[in-house]
Amino acid sequence: MGLLPHLTAAEWLALIQHELFLFATFFFILGALDELAVDLAYAWLRFRGKVATGRVDEADLRARPLSGIAAIFVPAWDEARVIRPMLIHALLAWPQAEAQFYIGCYRNDPATLREVSIVARSDSRVHLVVHDCDGPTCKADCLNALYSALVAGETRSGQRARMVVLHDAEDLVDPAGLAAMDIALDHAEFIQLPVLALPQPGSRFVGSHYCDEFAEAHGKVMVVRSALGAGIPGAGVGSAVERDTLGRLAELAGGGPFAIKSLTEDYEFGLNVAAIGGRDRFLRLRTREGRLIATRAYFPSRIDTAVRQKTRWIHGIALQGWDRLGWSGGILRIWMKLRDRQGPFAALLLALAYLLVLGSGLIAIAGWFGLFLPAKASPLLTTMLVICGIAFVWRALIRALFTSREFGWREGLFAILRIPVSNGIAIMAGRRALMAYVATLRGAEAKWDKTDHDDHPAGLVPDAGRA
Repeated sequence: MGLLPHLTAAEWLALIQHELFLFATFFFILGALDELAVDLAYAWLRFRGKVATGRVDEADLRARPLSGIAAIFVPAWDEARVIRPMLIHALLAWPQAEAQFYIGCYRNDPATLREVSIVARSDSRVHLVVHDCDGPTCKADCLNALYSALVAGETRSGQRARMVVLHDAEDLVDPAGLAAMDIALDHAEFIQLPVLALPQPGSRFVGSHYCDEFAEAHGKVMVVRSALGAGIPGAGVGSAVERDTLGRLAELAGGGPFAIKSLTEDYEFGLNVAAIGGRDRFLRLRTREGRLIATRAYFPSRIDTAVRQKTRWIHGIALQGWDRLGWSGGILRIWMKLRDRQGPFAALLLALAYLLVLGSGLIAIAGWFGLFLPAKASPLLTTMLVICGIAFVWRALIRALFTSREFGWREGLFAILRIPVSNGIAIMAGRRALMAYVATLRGAEAKWDKTDHDDHPAGLVPDAGRA
């Protein structure tokens, strides 16, 4: 150590660069091993036939009467642009009399109130619920208001709902989804259908990068979690919970069943069902024609809105989740919680990696002009960089494979090109989430940022009535 003060500035720079590369590559390899473990678990479960995607007859499902009342909760603040097409499509897709739609609006949102009222006048299954305070509050608060309206309606009618289904105003519901969830609830208390983010020709990289993330997460990761009994977090859409279980959660919370202090109440909700002994299931089915039974939606198409949405996800799942849910559960559940909460550290690691690559490029250019003599990587670092390169290629191929399965090979190729975009958004969102979390530690309230929605897939996707 006594020799270090005599190093030149260039030698200091080379030493720091080398150590940072070792730090980054070490944790990238750990992450790669974690992802490889999920890949191998998925491959083994597929080989054993434990996670085969079932095939169902869509016509039979749609013709099947429901086992009881299905209360569909749709919270809506400032959703005038999408709520009417969403409801019209959902009412046509789910014509069963037992499907009762509870739409939560705010008294100071006349535009959304007007759109919901137009649909409610034409179909008695639509129940407009006006929150008794000005909005926006938060999604969980609006859902709790819908739960109160459901309880009041059950008291008046003397009929108790069979299940509660959660959806958002921008969702394209699946025609076979409601009946599929109804059947699945015979063997579980919480059901989660896959979510598919739709490609956006007008936002080929930002809006469409969600396609790749959801295709892999809901085609592999959630499948593994469900099969291993490692806990199913709710997605907030395409989720069904058995009515008595929802009531138990409300009793335990001493009010509404949804956590108003959480930025990601949907994520917590699914895990809370398991925490009280409820059985959960990730329900992945295809029609005989091969269409995945899933909730489809457009996701943010601009950098700022994508970053804002992912900031809320990281803050709620990774940071609030640590505080609110802790580390209880067996080894598999702890493993999955650790994966869920890696967002802030992953953002830091990605930022460091990109800076190192940029810095190495600048050093190489300076060396080419004879301004700087680049240091040679040690054998250890060279080996670790090779492992990271192989891991990156593997991850890119896996992502392309799952995206191709749902959207075709062209989107699969785009999935590889979109990786830097996905990483860039994750870096910006991770930084904002950490700043917001630190502010809450100093006494600030966690801010709920709503995602704006301009278009609904029902008016833009071919054959939307079936998709």
